[in-house]
Amino acid sequence: MSKIINMLRKKNPEQQTGAVTCIVVGAGSRGSTYAAYAQYYPDRMKVVGLAEPREYQRNEMKEKNEVPACNVFTDWREAVKRDKFADFVIITTVDRDHKDPAIAFAKKGYHILLEKPMAVTEADCREIVSTCKQYNVTLTVCHVLRYVPWAKKIKEVITSGRIGDVVNIQHTEPVGFWHFAHSYVRGNWCNASESSNSLLAKCCHDVDLISYWFGETRCLKVSSFGNLTHFTKAHKPEGAASRCMDCPQKIETSCPYSAKRLYLDEVKSGNQGWPVSIIADVPDIESVTEALKTGPYGRCVYECDNDVMSHQVVNFQFEGGATASLTMVAFTKKVCQREVKVYGTRGEISMVDDGIKVFDFLTGQTTTEHLEEEFAQRWGHGGADYHLIHTFVTAMRENNPELIETGADDTLNSHLLVFAAEKARKENCVVTINPDGTF
Repeated sequence: MSKIINMLRKKNPEQQTGAVTCIVVGAGSRGSTYAAYAQYYPDRMKVVGLAEPREYQRNEMKEKNEVPACNVFTDWREAVKRDKFADFVIITTVDRDHKDPAIAFAKKGYHILLEKPMAVTEADCREIVSTCKQYNVTLTVCHVLRYVPWAKKIKEVITSGRIGDVVNIQHTEPVGFWHFAHSYVRGNWCNASESSNSLLAKCCHDVDLISYWFGETRCLKVSSFGNLTHFTKAHKPEGAASRCMDCPQKIETSCPYSAKRLYLDEVKSGNQGWPVSIIADVPDIESVTEALKTGPYGRCVYECDNDVMSHQVVNFQFEGGATASLTMVAFTKKVCQREVKVYGTRGEISMVDDGIKVFDFLTGQTTTEHLEEEFAQRWGHGGADYHLIHTFVTAMRENNPELIETGADDTLNSHLLVFAAEKARKENCVVTINPDGTF
């Protein structure tokens, strides 16, 4: 780790003395990712408080960040009762528990870094934004993909005018067959009533990118179609058990979604990171085997309580006649490796496997765009997790919220498009977006 820390410090020299302080609410995978910045840059950020109900995760973050015992809580409500004792709060609770801590900490004057989605209803999103504005606190929602180099390069090319006026964007999010089974069939986002729909949970990133690339051009209409395919009881093989550990070998070994293959084989090969780190605090053969025997991740994918869409398309009509389409699909080899096509009046942009090419209609030449070597690749989302927290901390230290790409208004607008798309899908209609974002 020290080698990575030194490399990152070299790339990002200090601009100002003094660390900003934060409280982490939710010490799971996302909270730990953002809090790790304090270990890389202790002179820039310090975790001084945390709230987490799970003992293992709570103790691990406490020890890594040397958080005083008096500032460690099992419930965020205990932290918010105290006088303000940090500059900002990182909120990475489960989706449905975003609103209450965001409102409470905003009222105490904490700036907020909030994991996406902002909240799971339109009303809650609007309340969070209005409260942050009322109490003059900075709200940043973790749309990390705005910070990834390929997304920024696409924005740069569009803004430069090299491809003329944008008339259409085609954006594909290949979730990955095993990733969808892990997160949206067996995992935390499997049931919309307990978490959120898959478009919001997975693709609010992607709707936000489309909105980001179109800039000030307003979306006028949205339509959407989707379905839950394959992961239903009707597709369960005859003779299969309710758990993979109990399934007849002949059936289990022929199932691409076998939990034994997805988790037990992974830990046997030495992987102790994601996704096995989600199902066991200390992943090893014994703990993962027990988790598959008793926990949710050992369930047959055809016998879960999942109800979210496994594939969905969303169509957008923008001012001036430009259009866009988003396709989310579970059944892919690639895992979250987005593919993008941007069609303009003078050329087109193509992004596949993080490589960007621009074709010029006039010259007939194709140019491969240079992306700076990403020194933060070991962070999630191709380094974007690092760039998000680094930018946010810099904005806090310099008291310059203009540095933040994902402010309250932009994030609210893209979330509203997601809610409009779900309304269109459920009601089988085209939804018209009003100038104030209502529909």
